[in-house]
Amino acid sequence: MGIARNIADAGTLRCSPRASASVPGDGVCSAYPQSRVTYIPVCLPKRVQDRMEKWAKKRLSGGSSELWVCFELFWCSHGFKFISVKALTLPRAVCCPFPGFTLWGSAHSWNWNAVDEGPKRDIVKELEVAVRNRTDLHFGLYYSLFEWFHPLFLEDQSSAFQKQRFPVAKTLPELYELVTKYQPEVLWSDGDGGAPDHYWNSTDFLAWLYNESPVRDTVVTNDRWGAGSICKHGGYYTCSDRYNPGHLLPHKWENCMTIDKFSWGYRREAEIGDYLTIEELVKQLVETVSCGGNLLMNIGPTLDGIIPVIFEERLRQMGTWLKVNGEAIYETHTWRSQNDTVTPDVWYTSKPEKKLVYAIFLKWPISGKLFLGQPIGSLGETEVELLGHGRPLTWTSSKPSGIVVELPRLSVHQMPCKWGWTLALTNVT
Repeated sequence: MGIARNIADAGTLRCSPRASASVPGDGVCSAYPQSRVTYIPVCLPKRVQDRMEKWAKKRLSGGSSELWVCFELFWCSHGFKFISVKALTLPRAVCCPFPGFTLWGSAHSWNWNAVDEGPKRDIVKELEVAVRNRTDLHFGLYYSLFEWFHPLFLEDQSSAFQKQRFPVAKTLPELYELVTKYQPEVLWSDGDGGAPDHYWNSTDFLAWLYNESPVRDTVVTNDRWGAGSICKHGGYYTCSDRYNPGHLLPHKWENCMTIDKFSWGYRREAEIGDYLTIEELVKQLVETVSCGGNLLMNIGPTLDGIIPVIFEERLRQMGTWLKVNGEAIYETHTWRSQNDTVTPDVWYTSKPEKKLVYAIFLKWPISGKLFLGQPIGSLGETEVELLGHGRPLTWTSSKPSGIVVELPRLSVHQMPCKWGWTLALTNVT
């Protein structure tokens, strides 16, 4: 099942749909009363829900078998808002693999796709057009390799994957179709079902993807292409969900995590303590980027496609933080030290071509002085600036190494941001 796995900028507009969950309609962007909003319900057909419910009742003991199997996408003519990441959730259980219902009119999923059933629309195409025409995001798609209920997969599984009827008839044709038709720049594979990469014929597909496909010069892939490949083979490693090693890795990697500490989807029974605070999210981002990683931050919409207020707040807060500190995140490199060994909660990134090192500190010192043990300054050359403040700061060298920065005396309202701050250091070693 291919769906986008990007999160749009949290600083975009708030869209208020007024259509019901089952009938396509229009809404109005609250910030622009005359702007139209496309409201797309993407609910799986009842027979899918029946199959999922039957499976859930059989699998879950003593828990709710209620299923949330719908998600929706919202975008405005003035700006893209959110892209849903996970399509269904089992309450009090982990996210389960998808039942093979494609969100485009796949020729290899006849009568089991969003064009033939449900919304009767090519959701992937509409999403592609919205992302590419209305944002500067890179368009990516998520695809689950296996299906829990498909008889061909179950047959292959019973043969210890000596048979390959399912990937030959379903998975591989859909992957080739998806890439050729929509040309994603990110292809996020998942769900190997315990089958090795040779069962999925992953190497042949990836060879085509990188050498012959229409996206061969731009595409990026992850490492989930068969049992045993994760954290070993891929354009970037994911290793495990919520993977955050805290140190530099020799290979590009991604921290795919959720704002909800326990679920990839929406949970009605969740309590406020189940959600990461904005301080915790900023720390996750800073740690990840400083160690050479990419952060994938997941949110879970409700069954009728609404982005819960707690998720919207966190995304908007992150957007607010990035507007001030994004210079230290986007297009940066790792530095010789990932974090400061003297002052805790200080993380470094760099832009070597500009002779810049960024020191992101998560706690404002009570003394007003920040001691950085790693950078070595040079009198007359080194300059220090607090992002969002705009004025040079006074610094002094510290022995045997490091610098002490005199932070500006600011009131709460004068602070450039609330949850972490960045010093831009020019000409340090």
